[in-house]
Amino acid sequence: MSQEFRTVAIVGQGYVGLPVAMRAIDQGYRVVGIDLDTRRIQMLERAESFVEDISDAQLARAIKGGRYIPTAEYGKAAGFDVAVITVPTPLAEGLPDLSYIESAASSLAPLLTRGATVVLESTTYPGTTEELLVPILENGSGLVAGVDFHVGYSPERIDPGNKTWGFVETPKVVSGITPESLQHVQSFYDSLVNRTVPVSSPKEAELTKLLENTFRHVNIALVNELAIFAHQLGVNVWESIEAAGTKPFGFMKFTPGPGVGGHCLPVDPSYLSWQVRRKLGQNFRFVELANDVNNHMPDYVLQRVIAMLNQEGKALNGSKVFLVGLAYKKNSGDIRESPSLRIIELLREYGADIVAVDDNVADYRWPTGVRRVGLTSHEVGASDIVILVTDHDDLDLTVLDQPGTPVLDTKNRASGVNVHQL
Repeated sequence: MSQEFRTVAIVGQGYVGLPVAMRAIDQGYRVVGIDLDTRRIQMLERAESFVEDISDAQLARAIKGGRYIPTAEYGKAAGFDVAVITVPTPLAEGLPDLSYIESAASSLAPLLTRGATVVLESTTYPGTTEELLVPILENGSGLVAGVDFHVGYSPERIDPGNKTWGFVETPKVVSGITPESLQHVQSFYDSLVNRTVPVSSPKEAELTKLLENTFRHVNIALVNELAIFAHQLGVNVWESIEAAGTKPFGFMKFTPGPGVGGHCLPVDPSYLSWQVRRKLGQNFRFVELANDVNNHMPDYVLQRVIAMLNQEGKALNGSKVFLVGLAYKKNSGDIRESPSLRIIELLREYGADIVAVDDNVADYRWPTGVRRVGLTSHEVGASDIVILVTDHDDLDLTVLDQPGTPVLDTKNRASGVNVHQL
């Protein structure tokens, strides 16, 4: 471990902050993990992980070793050498909500000491670090950023459940408000990951994150809309995508689905379009079109469900609908912004009886009014229709291939005569 940094305060102990905390501990740092969610802190104190990539045993070792302090009290981080802010940046009525960053900065500012480093990892629009974070830190500490302490931005790139590209293996983009700040930020992350990628200022680093997810968002919207039209034209879009994927250049494979979820895709591109509209007075048309397409995929799922039930001589009202998988992505328990939540909301509006299976989603995150069941032949046979939303590896999807109950497969994973592809 670099002797320059000893105590690290990490604000936010979720899907981003907790893996960073555990890696820092593995590298010899003392970590104060701050989170205002008291239930989350209580779970961490009991060494109960709610993040797939962190095991209970790893948490227990960190706590037993005395180098991990989960807390809701900022004061326990007094004298920190590095502070990493990994708080949510949601949308509030379509507008960026930076209140969590503001709160974290205001709470850290009185604890700042000369020589300390503060890094923002939360996704946001270009300019946030220098225009929002720095003034709060300076006003609350009486110190001067870039002179008395260091500030930088390093966009999070954590992909929960990814066994190939974890936090350590994924290159880390780093930046600082001055060359000295960049040096300190890069030195810290060099001790945690295999490779760092420095850029000239926080604005470039902030845009990097938005570019990455806007690229995915737009391409997913393309194949989602293509899937709708291909179905109407009687073309198997999945086969076409697989065939196109054999081209070794000029094509990158994206697949359609019931919508986008998680904290990134439904949110990040909107930060970019908002900043373009606010600063330049122009519309980011690609982002707005992608938002429109992806946001309405749950509505398309509902239309297909209604049509499939009509073919069975049934109405959606009163029908038993079985959702297979609720998390927004495969092999994850993260249900934030998951398209399943909007699908459930739409099904309720039509009076459907909803059951679901997803062993990855914890009880406290489970949608209210949805009965948890197992993926069995009995449950499938007792349902009027099944919707495959998330294709977790722990699900035996061959159960869906039995004749009888119609299945809307949004992931192209089932193959029975009763299965209809998205």
